[in-house]
Amino acid sequence: MTDIGSSRAPGPTSTATITGPSATAPERRPKRPSRPQHRPAWQEKPSLPGRIGKIAALTAITLVVLYPMYTVMLTSISTQGSVNESGGMVTVPRGITFGAYEQILTGGVVTQSILVSVFITGVGTLLATGVSIMAAYGLSRPGSLFHRGLLLFFVITMFFGAGMIPTYLLVSNLGLIDSLWSLILPSAVSAFNLLILRNFFMGIDRSITEAARIDGASDWRILRSIVIPMSKAVIAVIALFYGVMYWNSFFNAMLYLNDSSKWPLQLVLRSYVLQGQPVPGADVVDTGGAEVAGLPIKMAITVVAVIPILLVYPLIQRHFTKGVIFGAIKG
Repeated sequence: MTDIGSSRAPGPTSTATITGPSATAPERRPKRPSRPQHRPAWQEKPSLPGRIGKIAALTAITLVVLYPMYTVMLTSISTQGSVNESGGMVTVPRGITFGAYEQILTGGVVTQSILVSVFITGVGTLLATGVSIMAAYGLSRPGSLFHRGLLLFFVITMFFGAGMIPTYLLVSNLGLIDSLWSLILPSAVSAFNLLILRNFFMGIDRSITEAARIDGASDWRILRSIVIPMSKAVIAVIALFYGVMYWNSFFNAMLYLNDSSKWPLQLVLRSYVLQGQPVPGADVVDTGGAEVAGLPIKMAITVVAVIPILLVYPLIQRHFTKGVIFGAIKG
């Protein structure tokens, strides 16, 4: 009787491990050559002619922008004799003097207008930015009171306005005629800036604000301690927008101000530079029976009106991408 558990010798049909030369690994197919990846043209390294063309184009654009500024500043520090010899704007320095700046900055109409513009720009920017932040924060909370109705109201004002006459009647009925507040309050809120702020606020992680609310923080505390510090970039850009608007505004001053001592700098610039009226206390030129402000005086007023914006823009420029673009598409 054969033992079932005994081992059996491998027969001809038994399976054995093959270790001979015939035991080869599976054939590997040769790799196909990878197709070259074509990148967009703007991602490719520019060729030498392309780099030369870009440099030439940027240089030409820079010269086109800087040349008018150069002639304006050079004319403002030139004598009236140099202007007469050049037949207009001075392009070659000669007869350098800062007399024009001394005349417009040592008291008088221009100095007073600069103080008025600084007041309007400073107070108006602070007021408009503060009101826009509070309104945008309220509209960014989905459960806020009259959320959809107020948002629709602000959007409508972007496309439809009351017009000049109804606005003038409103300002007049409020008793703001011949007051500097007539240049500040009608422009205190911009629907475009408010919507940018709102969209940026909506992009802030709600879990952060909800955690603060659970800890007992009020909406004022959340806005002051969390939302505003996280939104410095967009707030800086919005403040710049308001500042440039108030600094360059002159049309409202034409409508609402009758006292020339309250004119802002831009209205003085329009009257004494564009219309050629003589600047009180400054040198004037007789042009065949009509006395007008000399060209150096005009250019000096232009430089004083432009320089503050040129100084502020580079400081805020780095916030544009993070502030405006993100705020416009987020939410």
